[in-house]
Amino acid sequence: MRKNIVAGNWKMNLDYNEGLSLFSEVLNMVKDEATGAQEVVVCSPFIHLHSLAQLAKGNGRVSIGAQNAHQAESGAYTGEVSAKQIKSVGATYVILGHSERRQYFGETNQLLAQKTDTALANGLKPIFCIGETLQEREAGQHFNIIKTQLEEGVYHLDADKFAQLVLAYEPVWAIGTGVTATSEQAQEIHAFIRQELAAKYGQQVADDTTILYGGSCNAKNAPELFAQPDIDGGLIGGASLKSRDFTDIVKAFN
Repeated sequence: MRKNIVAGNWKMNLDYNEGLSLFSEVLNMVKDEATGAQEVVVCSPFIHLHSLAQLAKGNGRVSIGAQNAHQAESGAYTGEVSAKQIKSVGATYVILGHSERRQYFGETNQLLAQKTDTALANGLKPIFCIGETLQEREAGQHFNIIKTQLEEGVYHLDADKFAQLVLAYEPVWAIGTGVTATSEQAQEIHAFIRQELAAKYGQQVADDTTILYGGSCNAKNAPELFAQPDIDGGLIGGASLKSRDFTDIVKAFN
């Protein structure tokens, strides 16, 4: 059975002490208040990973993730961080293919396929992001874009390796814009993704794959979004920077 997961993406925010303070609050609030979501993941900047993993030790529900990893195992790539390094500090997840990485850093589906392989080889669970821009949606290309991102990014994996992935649907037009896809729009795409997975890997793999919604999810709309049959949680941006807001989203599964 697939998991319900709420993952926070801090992006490039919070200095070291701010991050530890926020995470400590989240740990305590989730422990005291949240009974529903099976797993909470906090994806922080690299500077926080080791300390957050230490704080989370012994906590069965809160895991740590990175926001990116390099495609090579190691080497002369100044400024980059490898999957092995991320795993070594106690993180278990890594976000790959976030729309900001695709947009600002030119990450292609082919590059993300390499990153996925390296992450899996080092024992990390990729949260693999897919989604369309406003222009692509208005042109009626959103289904084709998502299908291509899946085909070129992850469909080279066999069923066993694919089963280690979490997918996140990001309507790029609804990130940081204040515009949110309606629960019906989100469900339509999530159902389409699951249908595509069934055609590729079979119904069992499709049914077992966690698909998160990643477009301006907040405490108010989370219950309606998470109630949809094919939405298994959220990849949360801005709201993950406030312990109260983030915990209230997690509590949508209560």
